[in-house]
Amino acid sequence: MSQYYIIDFDSTFTQVEALDELARISLKDHPDRELIYKKIEDLTNASMEGRLSFTDSLEQRVKLLEATREHLKQLIRHLRKKVSTSFSRNSDFFKNHQDEVLIVSGGFKEFIIPVVTEYHIKKENIYANTFIFDEADKIVGYDRTNPLSQEGGKVKLLKELNLPGDIFGIGDGYSDFQLKESGMIKKFFAYTENIERKSVTEKADHITPSFDEFLYINRLPRAISYPKNRIKCLIAGKVDEEAIIQMQKEGYNVRQRDSIEEKYLEEAGVLLCAEDIQPTPEQLAGAPRLKVIGCFGKVASRKLADTACENGVIIFDDPKYNPRNFDFIPKRVISFMNEGKTHTSCNFPDLQPPRVNNAHRLIHIHENVPGILAKINEVFARHNINIVGEFLVTNHQIGYVITDVNKGYDAEVLNELKAIPQTIKFRLLY
Repeated sequence: MSQYYIIDFDSTFTQVEALDELARISLKDHPDRELIYKKIEDLTNASMEGRLSFTDSLEQRVKLLEATREHLKQLIRHLRKKVSTSFSRNSDFFKNHQDEVLIVSGGFKEFIIPVVTEYHIKKENIYANTFIFDEADKIVGYDRTNPLSQEGGKVKLLKELNLPGDIFGIGDGYSDFQLKESGMIKKFFAYTENIERKSVTEKADHITPSFDEFLYINRLPRAISYPKNRIKCLIAGKVDEEAIIQMQKEGYNVRQRDSIEEKYLEEAGVLLCAEDIQPTPEQLAGAPRLKVIGCFGKVASRKLADTACENGVIIFDDPKYNPRNFDFIPKRVISFMNEGKTHTSCNFPDLQPPRVNNAHRLIHIHENVPGILAKINEVFARHNINIVGEFLVTNHQIGYVITDVNKGYDAEVLNELKAIPQTIKFRLLY
């Protein structure tokens, strides 16, 4: 049976509400612009939370816009920069599922089509409203016969389409939940990467903080192997707010504590810590998920650095009062987590592999003993897997191998790589 993916546009595919953004463009010189902006935002939220009918909300917002075709051109340029991060990095999914992905929105085709078609989404699979213009190219209304301009419009549209298969809905608003409420779709995923509406999330089948999460739980191909919202990032001690914001923007599940508590360290994949709040070597032994430490200052001891290395945990540090460390540390941590780069680490051998597209990247950290690379390659050879690129660096404690391989292989390959004797840590990066 076919599967279809019904995706909302505003605050889902993009980070913003397009009509709100259009108002900021068209009314930027209006003396009462701030009052009108607020009124439009309130109307948007009332509709998205189910407190006002979509029909009434749309009609009132369009009347307030005072927008033209020229304003729409400016909006499109703006929206192209505001595509949600996890949608943007998964453009291959849309390319490979062009017949199954539909954009269904109460927004308008005039600005939706130019944005989403750049992600391989078919124009004929985009369902939205259309503006009406006067002779001076000013927006004076919209097509009221379009079901998407009406209350319950998405339900009406899906009834007309009569798609033959399981349908999954992804969106942030009440109109998206109505698809589930009507029984038209198999599951509704409340999308919270950009905004979380409690009235919607409490009724959803699943809350998905990113498109990576949706793809992961449905076992669909994705750009990264494991959703970042599932990776806990522990912030211990006084860490610059800008660094924390970087980790949040990257999508990590951030927790902040004044000290390092074992119960939180045990769950963490990433640790950012102040110079005076560092883990002990003993604490590292109880942190099996930990992959990387970013220390805002110098590492307390050589023993800590060596113990981390022995456990496959990389450390990046920087002088405490270096004015750049609020930016330097998170960037190094993110670069390691995303691409496996170890440059400037204080305890791992240096490696800066280039990113390889259309390949999977595997990281294997092992004790520095002879023959491990041969065993890794023997697994690939036995499964007829083509190696696109391979990098090995060592220090006196560990060997660090990054292998880029062609896509398409049995999951058993990963289990065999993990089972190689002297393996410390192994992960599929992307």
